[in-house]
Amino acid sequence: MKELNARGRMWKRMVHGGGLGLLSAGVVLGLWRAGMLQRFEFPTWDWRVGIFSPHTPPSPQVKIILVDQASLDWGKKENGWVWPWPRTVYSAVLDFCKRSGAKAVAFDMLYTEPSSYGAGDDQALNDAIRRTPGFVGALFLSSQSGEATNWPSGDLPIASSILGLNEWLGRDPSEQVVMPRATLPIPEVATNATLLANVSEQPDPDGVFRRTSQFRVFDGKAVPSLGLAAYLAAEKAAGHTPPLELKAGWLKIGEREVPIDGRGRTVLRFCGKNGAHDSYSAAAVIQSELRLQAGEKPVLDPAVFTNAYVFFGLSAPGLHDAHPTPVNRACPGVEIHATSLDNLLRFFSMQEVPTAGVVLATLFLGLLSGALVSLSRKVSQSVLACAVLLPVPVLGALVAYHLGWWWPMVATESAVAAALVGGVVLNYATEGRQKAFLKRAFKHYLGAEVIDQIIAEPGRLQLGGEKRELTILFSDIEKFSSFSEKLDPEALTQLLNEYLTDMTDIILEQGGYLDKYIGDAIVAFWNAPVDQPDHAVRAVRALLRCNRRLAERREHYQRKSGVVIKARIGMNTGNVTVGNMGSRDRFNYTVLGDAANLASRLEGANKVFGTYNMISETTWLQTQGQFRGRELGRLRVVGRQQPVRVYEILGLASEPAPALLADFEAGLKLCLEGQWPAALDRFERHPEDPPSVVYAAQCRKHLSAASQTWDGIWSLTEK
Repeated sequence: MKELNARGRMWKRMVHGGGLGLLSAGVVLGLWRAGMLQRFEFPTWDWRVGIFSPHTPPSPQVKIILVDQASLDWGKKENGWVWPWPRTVYSAVLDFCKRSGAKAVAFDMLYTEPSSYGAGDDQALNDAIRRTPGFVGALFLSSQSGEATNWPSGDLPIASSILGLNEWLGRDPSEQVVMPRATLPIPEVATNATLLANVSEQPDPDGVFRRTSQFRVFDGKAVPSLGLAAYLAAEKAAGHTPPLELKAGWLKIGEREVPIDGRGRTVLRFCGKNGAHDSYSAAAVIQSELRLQAGEKPVLDPAVFTNAYVFFGLSAPGLHDAHPTPVNRACPGVEIHATSLDNLLRFFSMQEVPTAGVVLATLFLGLLSGALVSLSRKVSQSVLACAVLLPVPVLGALVAYHLGWWWPMVATESAVAAALVGGVVLNYATEGRQKAFLKRAFKHYLGAEVIDQIIAEPGRLQLGGEKRELTILFSDIEKFSSFSEKLDPEALTQLLNEYLTDMTDIILEQGGYLDKYIGDAIVAFWNAPVDQPDHAVRAVRALLRCNRRLAERREHYQRKSGVVIKARIGMNTGNVTVGNMGSRDRFNYTVLGDAANLASRLEGANKVFGTYNMISETTWLQTQGQFRGRELGRLRVVGRQQPVRVYEILGLASEPAPALLADFEAGLKLCLEGQWPAALDRFERHPEDPPSVVYAAQCRKHLSAASQTWDGIWSLTEK
């Protein structure tokens, strides 16, 4: 029955905790769907990127040429160029890429106005573009800026055919996909490029670029991003035209697939320590081409761009094309496009976990967290539950990243944390107050360890008893009634309270249960209400400590009261009935039985030998050799026909044996053999030892008696 009740309480706590966990997870999911957790999720994503990206080298097929500060300084010093450079300069860049055998060259630069150096400057760029296979020019699509609202007449090199585009837009129309305005390049660039690409990108709400748009729509036609266009231009230059097709959550590019969201965006997987690909200074490329044309040794080996996708962009601080990414707070814009192509080439793009998966997992973690923490009965168990469950969403998010998924760590972590906090609060609200009450109520009777065990099984406090083996202690102050009449009530009360406090503290520290005080007497027992396999050892240790504590404090008590306090202790181990006994409204947890009565008789039996502690043989046999003691003999106490062998505890087994012990044990053996003269000699050697004095008197009695036989049993006539 007790087991069924315990299981019922456990299931009830789990149901309440699990329900609270589900509620917490539901609230968190609502916040997540409303976008209110994004500001917290973004930094955790950047942390994940920072962990994994340094261990993922960028694709060797993707190269970048940068107009860095060194290039600007070289152009001004050596050639007198000021920014913007003459467009004839880029002819050298394009010719070097063609010479190297680059698959495609994508320019992240807008040429929206005629050159200030004249028409010849634009014509030189036009000619260079015409002779460069796989050239990708840039245009800028926007919802606000740009003069063009439709395409100009004539055929422009854009990837306008994506199967399923209209259906896809119809399912999830987005103003961030369809752009109403455009800034177009000059005809010299637009008409001769292999493809035109959109270079406008939008960061996340915190201003950091973590995604890239694979395409956007202008005037009914899809315009690829610079990264995608570089791949398509290389394929087109090689004579291939991979079909583009939109499916739910995917953009299919020939045999390749890229995951996209409802805005056509893909989460980037950054590579390298700073998310950087192999890059080269524009000055080095230009010098290399000019030297090659002059028959001189180039700065760069032309093979550096062989079969590579080459991006051309800006990195000089004054050119203002630096953007924050998870791995670089001042990343050149062209690097974002290069990373997009890198992911495409290696089937490396990240996916966002479907909403249904997040919801199910978050609800499950909330349910699990609430249910488990509700089972915690101690603070340490609650701490352990938190230590085990809180890292789960973090570890799950790291594993998901490794597998190519963006798992919303903050949502799941918040659900777990909320469920754990709710479970702890629920525990306190339902059981914490009960536990606090029990601790307050029982701290005067039990040690903290025992109270914790009772709290774990509150059913033990029900009315009723059980049969079990206990070790019972009875203690009484010697001649208390004689000196209590001499002290005024205040002094007596103060003295008694100090004494009882000293003794009780020791009993509780050893895990004993304080049954009651009867005036100056103390009744305590071990092995109930909780199991204590070593109950006899605990009890005897308490007995020894009480004797020694009283000896230490005796002078203190005498100074305060003028009274010398000595206390006798009796102890026995045996089967008794123990439990809550009384009426339904008023009951006491106590013991009944012959074994308890014997402990009480042994306390009084100390008077026979002049000792201050006496334990029964059943207790002595269970002390496991941890104490040093001596047999005092066999007693037949009042109300009991069967004699019991009794012992006095002298100290710990590890302590030196008293000098008198060997003589006493030898004398006792001689007594039992009827060798009275020899026994008397042994006992008379120690007149300071009360038991020796008692046995010496017994020896003299038998020496003077007509019969010298003795059965060795001391029969007591009073309690």
